[in-house]
Amino acid sequence: MSAKLRVAFVHPDLGIGGAERLVVDAALGLQKLGHEVDVYTSHHDPNHCFDETRDGTLKVHNITPPFPRSFKGKFHILFSHARQLHLTKHLLRPTTPKYDVYFVDQLSTCVPLLRALGRTRVVFYCHFPDKLLADGEFVEGKGRRRGSLLKRVYRMPMDRLEEFTTRQADVILANSKFTARVFKTHFASISSTPKVVYPGINLSAYETTSFDTQDKDILDVASFERKKNAALAVDAFALLRKKLTDSESAQPSNQMRLVVAGGYDPRLEDNMMTLVALIDRAKAHSLSFNIITPSTSRINIPPFDTTPSAPDVLFLLNFTTAQRSALLSAPSTLALLYTPTNEHFGIGPVEAMVCGLPVLACNTGGPTESVVDSPPEERTGWLRPPRARRLGRRR
Repeated sequence: MSAKLRVAFVHPDLGIGGAERLVVDAALGLQKLGHEVDVYTSHHDPNHCFDETRDGTLKVHNITPPFPRSFKGKFHILFSHARQLHLTKHLLRPTTPKYDVYFVDQLSTCVPLLRALGRTRVVFYCHFPDKLLADGEFVEGKGRRRGSLLKRVYRMPMDRLEEFTTRQADVILANSKFTARVFKTHFASISSTPKVVYPGINLSAYETTSFDTQDKDILDVASFERKKNAALAVDAFALLRKKLTDSESAQPSNQMRLVVAGGYDPRLEDNMMTLVALIDRAKAHSLSFNIITPSTSRINIPPFDTTPSAPDVLFLLNFTTAQRSALLSAPSTLALLYTPTNEHFGIGPVEAMVCGLPVLACNTGGPTESVVDSPPEERTGWLRPPRARRLGRRR
């Protein structure tokens, strides 16, 4: 084996999401190869995180900054820079262990400081350029959305800082060809092309005892964010149920359920508003629903008019690793419905395919690289336009 390395992962907020799953699995992989791994973050809530970061499998250093996430819901990126600079100051202290390489993702503010002052090599993993997400969902082929004049003035130095600091990394990686292509287009001053390293998964985490229910589940796994477009899953599910009910084979539709599972952070307005919008969408389709959280998740759910017994739609907030694996491998789960458009990579379809579960995903972004739609004999799923009528078809 090659020489043992000391590797430090630097991640802004170690919660529950695709980026966090990448960090956890990459850290686990290096650790299993014999390297010494530490994870540094500005926020780690034991009640809202992946099991491996809570149970001691990974050594996590939560360096709490004196800065908030935002001020009255504004200036998120400014405070993100400040929080990472605080974390960088800790990493550069003489008492902090020295590392052979830093693995930085999401936010590149610390990259030149770790290289110049820490004299350490830095790998930057690009999930997606932040400047393309500041004004909402990015759609490839369309012009970048432009906010107000004041916001454009505010974002200009932030966008330039992102490009400058990213350029300083020794190695730049991207999570998909889609992201690498967008990176090259919008970071003109960076001559190198990011090397694509697809997020991996820990296969042993899916070796679990599955469960079965009387319901036939369609599973949607994604964080409760508006850009994940879970509303499309609700619309498609409602359309499918109606078609089945109107047909002669109405009986099975009465036992079909949509499970929307993903990370939920009550600190984030987007998460809260997305959950409320999904509930309103379910009500609009006359679908009953229930909301559950794991016992380890201390989330106060507002009093909604839920249906505890046999709901049409089940919202599972902050599911555990065991719950995720059980749902993906359960004989009662019919398919994974993956609804984000222009998703940067999308770990959900890969997790489903590992468990032998068919995938129905939108035909844009990262899923077009992971899901095989044709030829039929090699198919691992179906890629369709992001429209309810196409996703809700019976065949």
